[in-house]
Amino acid sequence: MSAAGTAPGILRAAAVGLAAGTVAWAAMRLRRTADQRIPRLVRTNHAGDPVSLVEGPVAAGGLMVAAACVPGAVPRTAALTAVGAAGVLGAVDDFAERGASKGLRGHLGALRRGRVTTGALKVIGIPVASVAAAALLRTDATTPAGRAVDAVLAGGVIAGTANLLNLLDLRPGRALKAGLVIAGVQTLVDGRRATAASGAVGAGVVGVTAVLLPDDLRGATMLGDAGANALGAALGLRAALTASRPRLACELAGLAALTLASERVSFTRVIERTPGLREFDAMGR
Repeated sequence: MSAAGTAPGILRAAAVGLAAGTVAWAAMRLRRTADQRIPRLVRTNHAGDPVSLVEGPVAAGGLMVAAACVPGAVPRTAALTAVGAAGVLGAVDDFAERGASKGLRGHLGALRRGRVTTGALKVIGIPVASVAAAALLRTDATTPAGRAVDAVLAGGVIAGTANLLNLLDLRPGRALKAGLVIAGVQTLVDGRRATAASGAVGAGVVGVTAVLLPDDLRGATMLGDAGANALGAALGLRAALTASRPRLACELAGLAALTLASERVSFTRVIERTPGLREFDAMGR
């Protein structure tokens, strides 16, 4: 049995999830005050209704609490690096957005024209931080080339998952539901490869999501880039902690395919036209 599956491991993970969720709950109690004092927190959603972006910094903060509780200095540093960079760069894009470019193609096009958008900072900064975090974790390969390959694959999964959750944050509850599904699949797939560190990260995701989901489903708040990127980075980091090289390669290929597809296909339209996905997406709204 893995360390994460023992009674102490389960209790440790539960404590991390409770701590992250409690911090998120306490911060969300200040939402109305924050919305009144910081007008930039309130935006208009797809339905034309006001929605608060306070959920994003709260989500990132709760996940950072979980990252700070990860056992082991190296895994903890990697978690803080990946989640922190994703949350901070996402917040910059949320609250200091420059330029009208949208999507990966738009931001890269702006860079070619010599304009650095806040989205471009994410496109560059999150992968760099993700690979740096992964390099701390993936040290089992016997050659420098092997360690470099593992760092790039694992870093790509962290950055790609951060981007995927951001792409899904277009309807109430969608990104948070996706995060729970990914966390559940990871728990099943990890099995004996699960560690105390991966258990803490996963518990943090569940604890924060459980607190934020009700307001998100009501359309009162949304993750924004800060929350969606941080949530995705945490899930990607969990994979980096446990996945084999072939699994990382498969996950990265899938994430790359979804990212490229998002440039041409509306995920919302696909979900609305697909039985099962449509009902799950609407559940709880």
